Amino acid sequence: MFHKVLVANRGEIAVRIIRTCKEMGIRTVAVYSDADANALHVKLADEAYPIGPAEAIHSYLNMKKILEVAKRCGADALHPGYGFLAENPEFAEMCEQLGIVFIGPPSQSMQKVKPKHRARQLMRLLNIPPVPGSDEPLLDSSEKALAQAEEIADEVGYPVIIKPSGGGGGIGMTIANNREELRESIKSVVERGRKVFGVPGFYVEKFFSGVKHIEVQILADKHGHVIHLGERDCSVQRRFQKLIEEAPCPILSPHLRMKMYVAALDVAVALEYINALTVEFLYVPATQQFYFNEVNSRLQVEHCVTELALGIDIVREQINIAAGEPLSISQDDVVFQVCALECRITAEDPTRNFFPSPGTITTLRLPHGHGLRIDEGIYEGYEIPPYYDSLLLKLMARGKTREEAIARMKRGLSELKIEGVTTTIPFYEVALDDEVFRSGEYTTDFITKRNILRKLEERARILQRLDAR
Repeated sequence: MFHKVLVANRGEIAVRIIRTCKEMGIRTVAVYSDADANALHVKLADEAYPIGPAEAIHSYLNMKKILEVAKRCGADALHPGYGFLAENPEFAEMCEQLGIVFIGPPSQSMQKVKPKHRARQLMRLLNIPPVPGSDEPLLDSSEKALAQAEEIADEVGYPVIIKPSGGGGGIGMTIANNREELRESIKSVVERGRKVFGVPGFYVEKFFSGVKHIEVQILADKHGHVIHLGERDCSVQRRFQKLIEEAPCPILSPHLRMKMYVAALDVAVALEYINALTVEFLYVPATQQFYFNEVNSRLQVEHCVTELALGIDIVREQINIAAGEPLSISQDDVVFQVCALECRITAEDPTRNFFPSPGTITTLRLPHGHGLRIDEGIYEGYEIPPYYDSLLLKLMARGKTREEAIARMKRGLSELKIEGVTTTIPFYEVALDDEVFRSGEYTTDFITKRNILRKLEERARILQRLDAR
């Protein structure tokens, strides 16, 4: 087993990885930017080292600096978390060359699905239909690329979605409803991709509204064992980023569920994959069809909702796999006996279209009690830097039934108190009460279709009137 693990990330995911390492008796090393000198992951790690200025390109994306720290402190393994360098095959290969174990897939496996068009090509070979669209990335916003994009959009039909080829997590994606919007959207996506990911390329795909976003979690070890950990429903989204996740999906039939499991396992086997993998699908309830969306060769933000539903520590399994150990569970152990929900609490104002709300946490009261879990990256007095993702913590709840899990989540939200910044807590209180969410029939257009933000504004006005009395 490893002696010392460097966590090449920040925020709640760095804290979450450090906690599992501590339980396993592994020393931990944090890295931090100038803006994160007082961050929680820095305080909890056994050792911590600065890696550069606040901007991620000079710190958390600085491969050379991070690996210099890893060698200097004697780390024998590195966990990338999610985002930043987690799906960068060059970084994984650099770790391998330096003799540092990358806690994730081998660089060769990453290269098979990065860039994303390789994953689409693999799906066609496996007879798994990808979302209709471009099978190769278009490289820039030149007139030639714009004309090619128009051809693809005309073929699959509007609306279409433009995705940065170097991106992930819904960042930088834009919808176009016609040719005029397409050209403007491409220019925006190309510029954003160049700045955020260092890659100006993009894809054009058919945009489906009113679909379920379903993903299947896979674990694979070095001994040939490959299992699924069931599915997550991640359909409550804003700007293509997930807000509520639950496991299992409340509406999938056993037949469709099994077809998705088999498809995801086929992907892992075809890739000769090792470690944690997530295969995402878009499910169209009206036609009962599903399409391949993307492969994520990393730990997902929402991995913990699966952990809560199944009683499995995915990060511990990742570490054991990387150390050459076999999986500690078999496929027969994967049985959903409870339902679990997760709400991502961010420093954003949902009444202002989720506008960021950086600041200092002046009051923090976390909920407790049976069936709740919190993965946090904050503490009272912590100043939230404006340079990174606005995620503060993930609140999770489980129950013997979905209704019990929802009730427990509502109780947790009512007890959670964060002052000093505006948060998304009120959004979840409204969303969880919505009858369509309660039915489980909600889709990716849930927020707009159900007028959740308008209901939230009405609720805020009522509360203001009550406070004024």
